[in-house]
Amino acid sequence: MQENELTLGDGRVLHYYDWKPEFEEPELTVFWHHGTPNIGKPPAPLFAAALEMGIRWIGYDRPGYGGSSAKSGRDVASCAEDVARIADQLGIEHFAVMGHSGGGPHALACAALLPKRVIAAVSIAGLAPFDAAGLDWFNGMTASGAAALRAAAQGHAAKVQHEGLNQEFDREMFTPEDWAELSGTWSWFDSVVRPALSEGPGGLIDDDLAYVTPWGFDCARIVQPVLLVHGAQDRVVPCAHSEWLARSCRSARLWQRADDGHISVLNSAASALAWLREQASDG
Repeated sequence: MQENELTLGDGRVLHYYDWKPEFEEPELTVFWHHGTPNIGKPPAPLFAAALEMGIRWIGYDRPGYGGSSAKSGRDVASCAEDVARIADQLGIEHFAVMGHSGGGPHALACAALLPKRVIAAVSIAGLAPFDAAGLDWFNGMTASGAAALRAAAQGHAAKVQHEGLNQEFDREMFTPEDWAELSGTWSWFDSVVRPALSEGPGGLIDDDLAYVTPWGFDCARIVQPVLLVHGAQDRVVPCAHSEWLARSCRSARLWQRADDGHISVLNSAASALAWLREQASDG
């Protein structure tokens, strides 16, 4: 996997990652949108499936994470311009997008705001907009997760203060199935969470503020095929979020996984990749 940097017109730097099958021309490029708090390395547990399907992965550190410059006041929508600039740099005109957890809204933003370039989008265990009508947004979250996002809803100062508290990690946010995956295939998360926090919680703070303020686009206006994948046992982002998105986005379909939580649902990600590949072929 290659790592590179792109300097934008405003002086910001975007750090991005490029993985592609060797010895053949990829048939589809997928932009990976990472969760909170992660850096943007594409998911290594999906490389074998990507190789088989001829898929190239591009990922990037959202502003404030890893090698990417912070961007004060960024919203979810701002990722679309960053992704477009990276795609331009690499000479990629059309691509698909996939995001996990907090990456889900960012994948949807690209679909909404880059309709001529994004072929299809996948959101796995992703959030719904904070102002989603009829959705009890916090219902089903663990107390610790809800508290972190409620602090963000009170503004930047309250969120910074919350992150400054000496808090123990809440193991209850993950199900037994999640913990099994974090000890096995998806132990990969260790390689993207630790670097994301090595310079402090700045990226995490900016992410959470973006989730609980207007996103900058309307999910209902997405016209490309959208796949929502969610575990019914998810305690980090309750499945009701994807259920709301499925009702609100005319082009969306929902795969609900009855026994999965926030991490174990990623066992369906290879099937979601195959779904993206089908959309590209049909298009």
